[in-house]
Amino acid sequence: MNIVLLSGGSGKRLWPLSNDIRSKQFIKIFKKEDGTYESMVQRVYRQIKKVDTDATVTIATSKTQVSAIHNQLGEDVGISVEPCRRDTFPAIALATAYLVDVMHVDPSESVVVCPVDPYVEDNYFEALKELSEQADKREANLVLMGIEPTYPSKKYGYIIPESADHVAAVQTFKEKPTADVAEQYIAQGALWNGGVFAYKLGYVMNKAHELMDFTDYQDLFDKYDTLKKISFDYAVVEHEPKIQVVRFAGMWKDLGTWNTLTEAMDESIVGRGMMNDTCKDVHIVNELDVPILAVGLQDVIISASPDGILVSDRDASGGIKPLIDSFEQQVMFAEKSWGNFKVMDVEKSSMTIKVTLNAGQKMNYHSHKNRDEVWVVISGEGKTVVDGMEQKVKTGDVITMSAGCRHTVMADTELKLIEIQLGEEINVHDKQKFEMEY
Repeated sequence: MNIVLLSGGSGKRLWPLSNDIRSKQFIKIFKKEDGTYESMVQRVYRQIKKVDTDATVTIATSKTQVSAIHNQLGEDVGISVEPCRRDTFPAIALATAYLVDVMHVDPSESVVVCPVDPYVEDNYFEALKELSEQADKREANLVLMGIEPTYPSKKYGYIIPESADHVAAVQTFKEKPTADVAEQYIAQGALWNGGVFAYKLGYVMNKAHELMDFTDYQDLFDKYDTLKKISFDYAVVEHEPKIQVVRFAGMWKDLGTWNTLTEAMDESIVGRGMMNDTCKDVHIVNELDVPILAVGLQDVIISASPDGILVSDRDASGGIKPLIDSFEQQVMFAEKSWGNFKVMDVEKSSMTIKVTLNAGQKMNYHSHKNRDEVWVVISGEGKTVVDGMEQKVKTGDVITMSAGCRHTVMADTELKLIEIQLGEEINVHDKQKFEMEY
């Protein structure tokens, strides 16, 4: 089975755990059987491989998410990187071209496209296999998953099939309705449109060539910023007469707000937290190393991270995005392909960061024009390279780098260090990468 997972967005509705480069799908909040926690993307990837160990998984995403994907899923997962945002049709066309031209998947094969972050059980992925198999039959050019609605939702579009059969032709689509109109749709046998569909790779390649001028994947990638912003629905679905829908009656949740996310959590406290017995329907999610105490609260969500602290009524939590958009904030925590960093202190001419490198990982060989840096190793072992000179490092070692010198650090074990940046112009864009000279 070929699967493309669409991974986009900044996920600000789950602030402060999510930010501009750490979307909701990377938050480790779901408890596994061994007591550790996994993120939405890790959960979905694990479930796919459980149902189909040979599945080819490609994640269509922005370049800001690549490091987090590699950090959480490893280096083997395929990634189709969007150079900039151009909506879902260019993104899906680019991922399709990636499969055909880079991964050399036969255009006659089917692929299933779905969001990266649904909260589902394993039978959802069995249904994805059925979707792919239905596309293989060539009875329709697009095969959609229609989710049996459990209530008249205003959040989703609706698919109205021509019959109540398990597999049926699509009569029409409806945009997100009011609750009253949604009830009318459901009375007509309408299904939720969860943005899950399958097609032959060659079908979308042909559509892409009809609507965009390009030769192959690399050419499409190079001119991506010139493409028109358009959704897959407007570019393809609305003009396609041969569409089928396959019903799915299993559990399916879109965890897009704190309200829906906490409903799916197995426990009411993640991280350091405590509440007394007068609290009711309270959730605490704490990524800080200080405790949170809740007393006498009802229907409240409390979340803390290096980016900030949220205290919200549960029902009102869906409205935090406009408030977050109203202020600028530096990213205080991010996952990288080599590990993660957490900003500890920011001054006018200095910044202090805690850096964790996973065993066997290393930073890029790089330099900064406008700042000096100091590394203090607080645990682990590894080596540094500063202007071509290699040095073994261990707990307690201090390494200094002047502005302009090239440097990197490599971790033999998990390596933690404090990085102190010193300069009048400290920003993320002051970085030049180099190839290692040996």
